Amino acid sequence: MAGVTMTDDSAVQIRRLETANSLREPVLRAAIVSLGLTPGSRGLDIGCGIGLQALLLAEAIGTAGHVVGLDVSPALLADARERIEASLYVNQITFSEGDMRHLPFDDGAFDWAWSADCVGYPAGNPLPALREIARVVRPGGRLALLGWTTQQLLPGHALLEASLNATCSAYAPYLAANPPETHFLRIHRWFGDAGISEPACRTLVGEVRAPLTAEVSAALTSLFEMLWGAAGAATPVDRRAYGRLCRPGSPDFILDLPEYYAFFTYTMITGIVAKR
Repeated sequence: MAGVTMTDDSAVQIRRLETANSLREPVLRAAIVSLGLTPGSRGLDIGCGIGLQALLLAEAIGTAGHVVGLDVSPALLADARERIEASLYVNQITFSEGDMRHLPFDDGAFDWAWSADCVGYPAGNPLPALREIARVVRPGGRLALLGWTTQQLLPGHALLEASLNATCSAYAPYLAANPPETHFLRIHRWFGDAGISEPACRTLVGEVRAPLTAEVSAALTSLFEMLWGAAGAATPVDRRAYGRLCRPGSPDFILDLPEYYAFFTYTMITGIVAKR
């Protein structure tokens, strides 16, 4: 990543994105397939991170298509560029630094736009970003917004998981600070004001079952830490239970269960850019 200063935070974020990919990719790939993107089309990946989904999108539209990945982080974009250089899609993907509320592209520059865990997620006023997306996607073009919406990761410990979600979820600060109508699952209420029509929602389920591969086990362990690692607001009893169940090396580490099964969901909300 020549010319880019790597901070500890960005290094951690890159590692987490890489580690999480074994969980996320099958669900996100299924979502992309369901969209039926037109071969040879031009699309925008908003909040592209380290480029993992840009690769899937490029694969879906074929060698005549093009994907532009946008992110605010120079460090993540530098990693994405290195990753793409080593792929089969080096000529199909480019990256741009920018803010989703002020997209650095011309009107109608894209046939479609995609964003996972970024636009309108986890919470906040989505209208400025939606208006910008509608501006840069051609009339009749499609947008697809995805967000991680639920998980059941501690089988047999539903009350503990509910308590951890309520007291120390990584999403809690965002959800608590915003009104209900800005929640991701209600983002399509803003579509009309942004010039987007035909809203549709569907939820895709990712499943995990024993025996776990080393990659999936690492991804789940990282997810436990991301979701509940800052367990300061939990009760002492819940903190001890979290450590006992979610930390590798514990004799009760839940991922060692021979019957381990868990699931998570992504919700995809789509719409069509109206004629101007």
